[in-house]
Amino acid sequence: MTASKDPLLQPYRLKHLTLKNRIMSTAHEPAYSEAGMPTERYRLYHVEKAKGGIALTMTAGSASVSRDSPPAFGNLLAYKDEIVPHLKRLADDCHEHGCAVMIQLTHLGRRTNWNKGDWLPVLAPSAIREPAHRHFPKEIEDWDIERIVADYASAAERMQAAGLDGIEFEAYGHLMDSFWSPATNRRDDAFGGSLENRMRFSDIVTEAVRKAVGPDFIVGIRMVADEDWDKGLSREEGIEIARRFALSGKVDFLNIIRGHIEHDAALNNVIPIQGMAASPHLDFAGEVRAATKFPVFHAARIADVATARHAIAEGKLDMVGMTRAHIADPHIVRKIIAGREAEIRPCVGATYCLDRIYEGGEALCIHNAATSREALIPHELPKAGMTRKAVVVGTGPAGLEAARVLAERGHAVEVLEAMGEPGGQVNLLVRNPRRKEMVGIVDWRLAELERLGVPIHYNTYASVEDVLERSPDLVVIATGGIGQSPELEAGDDLVVSSWDILAGTTRPEASVLLFDDNGGHPGMSAAEVIANAGAELELVSPERFFAPEMGGMNHVPYAKAFAEKNVRVTINTRLFAVRRDGNGLVATLGSDFSDARTERRVAQVVVEHGTMANADLYLELKPLSRNRGAVDYGELIARRAPLPQIDQAAAFDVIRIGDAIESRNIHAAVYDALRYCSLL
Repeated sequence: MTASKDPLLQPYRLKHLTLKNRIMSTAHEPAYSEAGMPTERYRLYHVEKAKGGIALTMTAGSASVSRDSPPAFGNLLAYKDEIVPHLKRLADDCHEHGCAVMIQLTHLGRRTNWNKGDWLPVLAPSAIREPAHRHFPKEIEDWDIERIVADYASAAERMQAAGLDGIEFEAYGHLMDSFWSPATNRRDDAFGGSLENRMRFSDIVTEAVRKAVGPDFIVGIRMVADEDWDKGLSREEGIEIARRFALSGKVDFLNIIRGHIEHDAALNNVIPIQGMAASPHLDFAGEVRAATKFPVFHAARIADVATARHAIAEGKLDMVGMTRAHIADPHIVRKIIAGREAEIRPCVGATYCLDRIYEGGEALCIHNAATSREALIPHELPKAGMTRKAVVVGTGPAGLEAARVLAERGHAVEVLEAMGEPGGQVNLLVRNPRRKEMVGIVDWRLAELERLGVPIHYNTYASVEDVLERSPDLVVIATGGIGQSPELEAGDDLVVSSWDILAGTTRPEASVLLFDDNGGHPGMSAAEVIANAGAELELVSPERFFAPEMGGMNHVPYAKAFAEKNVRVTINTRLFAVRRDGNGLVATLGSDFSDARTERRVAQVVVEHGTMANADLYLELKPLSRNRGAVDYGELIARRAPLPQIDQAAAFDVIRIGDAIESRNIHAAVYDALRYCSLL
């Protein structure tokens, strides 16, 4: 067999460890832990990437080395002995597939809060508030330094005992680099002032860890080499720190970060989302590699194979991190090897994975519902024991996923679509140019359906007759929802929906009031389009803050646009009525907390109130079906046949999924399709 010439598939020697290719998943915390332990769900998530051919999976975004580093987002507890057998099993299982395993260790410093874990004081080099967690830390004392250094060393010993291939220290926004940065270190003792002094803590830690684990165990550092902040660590000092680590003999690789994480907007620059530049820090990481002549790893929105290949081929990196890309598709490497790059499920940059950690306590991919559910649903679907003739109605994310899954399982599938193009509500959200990458959710599935030979009949507003004439024994209704308006005391006929704005059927007028009591992307996307059109906009929400269904990473670009366009944001306020006044409108506003009312005179009132299920076809088919539309939820959750056979004489089963049930989101729609159709 001829060896591959693909730069990504070349092995890489790191000390004694040979990594079989140049692709890795960098440390991140998906919050799948249980009581701070990497149990079954955590293990299977990493093992799936190992099965997919990745060379190195880095576990734990910031495993805590000390009790006064309480978990802020499901962090693993590296200070507990009981973590060792869990990590050993994870490492052993990944090793079976030729995948190396490392872990990231840290003391969170001020990047957490005292009201978590054991309620111990949170500390930092200087008592400077950390805004993201709204915390005022105490200034670290000499006895704190001594015990935390010891904690780092003992945590490293545990990781070595677990059979991991190495560790890395986290040094961006946490305790270690807080000593480096002038923004967070105002000390005048041996740990402050000169660069040598500011590096003293990290030097002591690396020395203690090296002494504990010996010279052969791999130790690296994920470090900020430029905080890109007038108050923070400069590029010059950051590269000098990297150079000193490289020359120290105490670390084996540098994993480079650029930027700071003082607040959400800054974090977005470190971890870019859709609508932002791809791989924005790759060239900088290459500069660090050139300056240090040392192994350099890096990840920051390197989502596609071509960019990853370029990073290795041009000598910018030694190992390229494709972390979010592997959440979307854990089998990237295997598909590259097999010449199936076109089949890689794309990361669309939605960053639902990160936002979901804080909003729902778990990382989830917006359009791969199998990720993190490996114990329940395989990424590679087995063939069904009995083939069926299936008709799927609708080509939004739910319908396309249902058709894909059914076809992968060997069923004969046809798809009916009322419009002349696929996509459903995705076609609305991509009208916001910043979110155009979301079309990848649709495009990938269309390509898969073409590969699988599934026909799609467009401009077919499916009737009962259209469905029945195809003699199905399974019908999947994925007809989506219809935009709704809130119930007003008066003026329902005077408002337009966010859908009208996004679809372009209604243009924003000179002054607009947008009332959003749904709290997710649809209203915010409409608001961004209105603001960018030059309208004077007031965004009104009955919530304590706008868009509560949307996480902090996605909040940033909307907040940025609103600030730049002088959008007025009004919270704790509800729209009660609209009336016409001359050539304008008057909106009556109030709140849930008072009977007081106010008025706004505007040219246009836009509303976002979620969707109502477009269920007419389902309701017509329901009495004709074997299962009468019923689902046994107990069986569904247990991963057994979920459809009761109520009328054996009937010819077909019927289910409905996604917004055809209720107002939901893309992940829910895709998950519905996958969890049902993988059982049918």
